[in-house]
Amino acid sequence: MISHVLPTYNRAPVAFERGEGSWAIATDGTRYLDLGAGIAVNVLGHANPDLVATLTGQAGRIWHVSNLYRIPEQERLADLLVENTFADTVFFTNSGTEAAELAIKMARKYWDSEGDPERVEILTFDGAFHGRSTGAIAAAGSEKMVKGFGPLMPGFRQLPFGDMAALHAAISDTTCAVMIEPIQGEGGIRTLADDDLREIRALCDKTGTLLILDEVQSGMGRTGRLFAHEFAGVAPDIMMVAKGIGGGFPLGAVLATEKAAAGMVAGTHGSTYGGNPLGCAVGSKVMEIVADPAFLAEVGRKAGLFRQKLEGLVAAHPNLFEAVRGQGLMLGLKCKIAPGDLVKAGYDQQILTVAAADNTLRLLPPLNISDEDISEAVVRLDRAASAVEQG
Repeated sequence: MISHVLPTYNRAPVAFERGEGSWAIATDGTRYLDLGAGIAVNVLGHANPDLVATLTGQAGRIWHVSNLYRIPEQERLADLLVENTFADTVFFTNSGTEAAELAIKMARKYWDSEGDPERVEILTFDGAFHGRSTGAIAAAGSEKMVKGFGPLMPGFRQLPFGDMAALHAAISDTTCAVMIEPIQGEGGIRTLADDDLREIRALCDKTGTLLILDEVQSGMGRTGRLFAHEFAGVAPDIMMVAKGIGGGFPLGAVLATEKAAAGMVAGTHGSTYGGNPLGCAVGSKVMEIVADPAFLAEVGRKAGLFRQKLEGLVAAHPNLFEAVRGQGLMLGLKCKIAPGDLVKAGYDQQILTVAAADNTLRLLPPLNISDEDISEAVVRLDRAASAVEQG
């Protein structure tokens, strides 16, 4: 008999009833050190007092009015995002998948408004993950996501990740946009070289192609910069944001330049819940905290500490691990075994991690994790690794 909750997840046999900072507390009282953070969502940890106060304060005023009216909380968050990024304008969504859908629409609508409606092809890359809507799975193109779902949305071509020669050969006068994650999350914490991102930007400029960056997982301070593309010193035309932007409240956004958004006039897109007062109030508080240069510097310092300890873990278990991957607090352990084995072993050591493709174990802790919790995390990972080795 099918479960009342559609069984599309292989869920772990644990349920959480509350959290405190970097710790999630199960219904039986067991405390787990959370290195998943809801898959890079809880950037300020569980039950962050600033976010709790902001959410409850807004909940006592107004929750939802719809986008038929001005929403001051939405305007404030849009102002913060524009002030701190390349963008001139922002559209708010409920998720990264919805942000991907709008980014695709926006890029194609731009060329339609420019009088070139046949310019619709979007170049994407293997290992990508842009969400699970029909448009997003067509963009990624992996068999795991598309098998059995019928005809795919046309207009996408997948290229090898980081293969600049293939990109140069593929781009043409029918190319609408290049869409890429600066660091692939689901794809295995694979980082695009800064030189490659600069080359992609230059190629897009040369051909007039739009550059769409998916920073749903790598954004909002996760790398020690507000957004990962900042390391390369370039800016996209369109960018997808979600996960950390709401600190745990469902929220996403598409950021764009005025030029890239030129085709998106009244009636071309909408959202009933997107940009609601609750989500945007919390998002503004997250931005106030995370965009602070001192906060980002601390993320970088903690990332250095964590990476150093993880390098020691890799050296201590050469039969299990190959290397540490990633940037900032978006880290991965490249494994010689299925990472799911380590995830399961971690439950016994009360530590939460996330598996990814390419045999990679993702480590995505809250950005305000303490030094003590970083040290404790590596101790528990070491015990989990030893348990796997012992069978």
